[in-house]
Amino acid sequence: MQIEQDDAAVINLDPEEARGFMRNHKEGTYTILDVRQPGEYEKARIPGAKLVPLPELVDRLGELDPQRPVIAY
Repeated sequence: MQIEQDDAAVINLDPEEARGFMRNHKEGTYTILDVRQPGEYEKARIPGAKLVPLPELVDRLGELDPQRPVIAY
């Protein structure tokens, strides 16, 4: 399935760049999206991350705020 948005941009960040982004932006102005399975999420996660397992992502895109950047891992 192809998802199209006119103003969407995808940028790959390495872990240090993601940490820098999070340091330089106020919490709540972006979404941290964890696309792993629930068992993995329960073992360890980034504080504040929203769990949406990858197989469910397309059906649950409406849960994400399109006005906020998303950091997915």
